[in-house]
Amino acid sequence: MSKKGPHILVVDDDKGILLTLRSSLEQNGYVVYSAESGEEALEVFAQHRIDLIVLDLKLPDISGLEVCKKVREQAQVPIIILSVKDTEGDKVEALSSCADDYVSKPFSMLEILARITAHLRRSHTTGPIFSSGPLTVDFSQRSVQVNGHEVDLTPTEYEILTLMIENRGRIVTPKMLISKIWRDEFGITSHNIHVHMHYLRKKIEPDIAAPRFILTLPRVGYRFKVDD
Repeated sequence: MSKKGPHILVVDDDKGILLTLRSSLEQNGYVVYSAESGEEALEVFAQHRIDLIVLDLKLPDISGLEVCKKVREQAQVPIIILSVKDTEGDKVEALSSCADDYVSKPFSMLEILARITAHLRRSHTTGPIFSSGPLTVDFSQRSVQVNGHEVDLTPTEYEILTLMIENRGRIVTPKMLISKIWRDEFGITSHNIHVHMHYLRKKIEPDIAAPRFILTLPRVGYRFKVDD
């Protein structure tokens, strides 16, 4: 019989952190799997249904960044990375390529729980189908197609696209993106947003050099263009 509740994979080589996270998450109704290394994390991920991952960047074998990228190649589950100051470069790369959020160590359990709740809620958003030219988004299935072909977006890219479509025709400022996508407090800069937009455009725009959907308004923000 399958276990009830969202399934969370926690990856950290600190046994104390694993125990604390497991205890708190289980008390809040989550099913928790844990791993102390990157290889073990990938094995657990392959063997179980995982709805969200909390991932430390510093692991004893392969790096958390490599684990993050390998998971993202297989699935679109939300990934929250744990980081300390000396992993700042890896943190930025992870957010640009595969992760959805980060929490700095030391952290509070209330913060972790709030982030997990928010990401799980966003990952199960349902809604109608949006279509514009070659682009089709089925919000109920979290499916994105361009010219009839499925496009694989990271969870963050999908949330950005959803926000842009919801506000189509209107200006979406970096401040609004940070507030809605990263909940105001994640240290995200305009450069980070630019990187996410670049990768999103590469996946949905027929011509990235002349974007049809997501337009950049210099020193202002972005706008999802409505078909004339």
